Amino acid sequence: MTLAAVRRSALALAGLLAAGAAQAQVSSLVDCRVAGLRNSVKCGVVPRALDPARPDGPKIDIKYVVVPAMARRKLPDPVFLIAGGPGQSAIDVAPQVMPLFTRLNNRRDIVFVDQRGTGQSAPLACPDAKRESLAEQADEGAQLRQLQECKAALLNKPYIRAPEDLGFFTTTLAMGDLDAVRAQLGAPQVDLVGVSYGTRAALEYMRLFPGAVRRAVLDSVAPPDMVLPTSFSTDGQAALDALLTGCEREPGCATSYPTLHIDWAALLASLPKPVSAPHPLSGAMEHFTLTREMVLGAVRGALYNPAMAAALPAAVTAAKAGHYEGLVGMGSLLGSRRGLQLAIGMHFSVVCAEDMPLVAKATDAPGADFGNAQARVYQRACADWPRGAVPDAFYRIPPSRTPVLLLSGGLDPATPPRHGARVAAALGPAAQHVIVPNAGHSVLGVGCARDVLFRFVDAAEDAAATAVDAGCLKAIPRPGVFHPIDLDAGRAKP
Repeated sequence: MTLAAVRRSALALAGLLAAGAAQAQVSSLVDCRVAGLRNSVKCGVVPRALDPARPDGPKIDIKYVVVPAMARRKLPDPVFLIAGGPGQSAIDVAPQVMPLFTRLNNRRDIVFVDQRGTGQSAPLACPDAKRESLAEQADEGAQLRQLQECKAALLNKPYIRAPEDLGFFTTTLAMGDLDAVRAQLGAPQVDLVGVSYGTRAALEYMRLFPGAVRRAVLDSVAPPDMVLPTSFSTDGQAALDALLTGCEREPGCATSYPTLHIDWAALLASLPKPVSAPHPLSGAMEHFTLTREMVLGAVRGALYNPAMAAALPAAVTAAKAGHYEGLVGMGSLLGSRRGLQLAIGMHFSVVCAEDMPLVAKATDAPGADFGNAQARVYQRACADWPRGAVPDAFYRIPPSRTPVLLLSGGLDPATPPRHGARVAAALGPAAQHVIVPNAGHSVLGVGCARDVLFRFVDAAEDAAATAVDAGCLKAIPRPGVFHPIDLDAGRAKP
């Protein structure tokens, strides 16, 4: 697992402000535009201390966007989207996710806050890299050198005065920022929607500010004690094994790829080896050493989306036969879309502080194929990355006072149902855990999920929200295996 794969694959009393003060704060919002959103929106900013213990010290600006409710008489609880990663910009993903909130947006504001270290909020993004060659993507040493260069560049940011300042980008501090946005908007309570790492952040907000949360939706649950580098190997292996055995049981797949298991094992056993393949973005033919980590990164990325995973049998079979363009192309799909790119500095500030201290105590067994490669990269990267303080309570999930809807994809290689089940048990009877058997990572964009989201948030009574019927998600089928088009078969013979 290389850094390139990381790129691809972070007060209730305030709600009692007087109406006049709240109105004065809301009036600070200005009209603005966000690329990809049809209508103008409102933009706001909250100045925050980089280090809360030094309120008179360096400040950072937390930027956010409000998509105003369509109705004049809107409801008082806005919906806050907490993005994933860690390192993803909520504002950048707004155009992609707003269709999920269309019905909620009729009477509720939708709010996108760029978490500290991402997007427009004191970003810890690495300098834009040139289009990496396939050889560079396969070189773990080169990737780590790039990270060191990124770290050096971050130290020149005006809001970073010393290396230890990189430690002030933890989830706990970021959720204090989020509540400052809530207070500035004058909202007594909010509805949280967190996706992937955003669920970890949402859980921390619920722990710190339980009275400020009306409802919470946790999609693809990543709990605080998950230990990302080790769990990714375990969960990725489970998803891959399910794909391989699923192919054997599906007649169409078993007929087309009868030796898939054998071909996969043979492909891995042949690595590393020199190969040639066209660069997926430029199309130029390149010669490079195909590594085990490069192949595993491509496979794991494809497993996030069942529709992409359906093409893995064809890609693996082709690679076994010496044609690598399918696997190489899959390795670039996730990171090529706007909004899915991560602020790498913020990513490591979170993971190094919150996950790496738990690695020694992690109980997840490494996957037979995935092994410890990803954990090794993170250990090397975090060896000298400044680590922020993380309270012991961060890793404990208290019972929830308000309804929580948890969504897990049965085919998810990163946050499978076992994590959601553990969190649901800790949250107690106010939590409902819905497992969607044939969904991958991120469930809200699948089938009827947006309707379930609307009914859960919009329910007037907590009891109705807790009992929301999500049965429609169970019937979503798994995509059939991909069969490449044989162009020669359709040509007329002379």
